Amino acid sequence: MTRSCEPHGPETSREAEMEQQALKVTNVSKYFGGGFDYRKLVSWCLPVTASRPPVTQVLQDVSFEVRRGEIFGLIGANGSGKSTLVRVLSTLLLPDSGSVEVFGHDVVSASGSVRALINRVSADPSFFRNMSSYENLLFFGRIYGLSPAEIRVLVPDVLRRLGFKEEMASEPMSHLSRGQQQKVAVARSFLTSPVLMLLDEPTTGLDPRSRRDVQRFIRDVQREHDVTILLTTHDMEEAEVLCDRISFIAGGRIVASGTPLELRQRVARGRPVEEIDMEDVFMELTGRDLEEDEAPAEVTKHV
Repeated sequence: MTRSCEPHGPETSREAEMEQQALKVTNVSKYFGGGFDYRKLVSWCLPVTASRPPVTQVLQDVSFEVRRGEIFGLIGANGSGKSTLVRVLSTLLLPDSGSVEVFGHDVVSASGSVRALINRVSADPSFFRNMSSYENLLFFGRIYGLSPAEIRVLVPDVLRRLGFKEEMASEPMSHLSRGQQQKVAVARSFLTSPVLMLLDEPTTGLDPRSRRDVQRFIRDVQREHDVTILLTTHDMEEAEVLCDRISFIAGGRIVASGTPLELRQRVARGRPVEEIDMEDVFMELTGRDLEEDEAPAEVTKHV
């Protein structure tokens, strides 16, 4: 398709904006509970005595944008809605309202196109526990369409860069520590060349040295392949090391967004910004302690 030489207008500006956007989240809300009461189907033989569980709102009008090629951090306590949001972004859950676009593709109407562009690391990865890490990566590599020859070259290199000891690659997954299994999960997600990586607490369970190995690997991959990364964590130090911009999420809502410097400046009130701890910034802007688990709010809404 050839482009016209007409002056730039609103449509051209929108196209340019979309080219710079990797992820656009607009007013996304998610509820758990409610819906159709299936107990009514068997009420003739099983009386319904218990009350229905309450409707819980996990995400409340969440909006933010991630630029192409950046590492964007989503920071919040356990239970704040981070993992639920990642599941919505990765097409595993449907939003109850609002919209999500991944490189211009809607996660509901174009979910197949979205899945071809993303990969995800969860805090609780699943593997074949009786198979070795190498066998697991071989299996998933074949699922991703890689040839055995490509996998034999790629897997040792990825594991080495993650600080995964070579002799452990033949051990069954059930023999590996929680941190070692998490490294294999990170390695699996980078077997392909995703355009958008969704890293949900990727360093959970890792010792300090392994955490640094994974963080360095994430940074290297982002620079080498220009991949866009959304990272969720409740580790403020990790967010500062890795992220170009961050959003604070609390109670299922985005409370503040910006670079670490911009967020410090919001609460500085004359203090030197370099002396302000980011955990204090989080607490001041959200009214919550990052180390305290959150409970989703119950609402009286039928969805």
